[in-house]
Amino acid sequence: MTEWYSKLREYFPEREMKSEAQMKILFSDKEAYKRETGPEHVLIYLEKEDFIFVDYILISGKYRGNGMGSTLLSRLKKKNKPILLEVEPITPSDLDSQKRVQFYERNNFKKANSINYERRHIITDELNSMDIFYWSQERKSEEWVFAKMKEVYTEVHSYKAADVYDKEMQNVSEVLSMKEDKWSVAK
Repeated sequence: MTEWYSKLREYFPEREMKSEAQMKILFSDKEAYKRETGPEHVLIYLEKEDFIFVDYILISGKYRGNGMGSTLLSRLKKKNKPILLEVEPITPSDLDSQKRVQFYERNNFKKANSINYERRHIITDELNSMDIFYWSQERKSEEWVFAKMKEVYTEVHSYKAADVYDKEMQNVSEVLSMKEDKWSVAK
């Protein structure tokens, strides 16, 4: 197991992890799927022409709280593209969940409240619900964010999954949906 992957496995729950094999295929097949590593961080992201998706961002324990995470996000923001990412919802059983959400909010990310994101881990079948956060210099609708997250799911999360896991990933329509707007339903 490579050092960068070991760091990710130590921090992220299994339900959020891709296999190292799938990630290596993404790095070799997709020039847009990038990895930056150092003793203090691991940053893995997809950079498309019109947006960036942060797949994993990890600041090693002793380096947390010194601005490294904000520095990495600022560097991505300088590319002048909207940035999307998935964040675990705040839960009382995970004290770090609130800190993570506050970190993204301090960095001017907004939660896409109208997007539901729930998928089952391809190996463990554990349900993984995530909130979608985004940052953009220009106003973007949550429908736009939703469309880009569908691209991410297809091009990153389920990329060559059948080859790696001998099992198909859930269909994107089972994983991502827009919440019903209570005002448009009541007429």
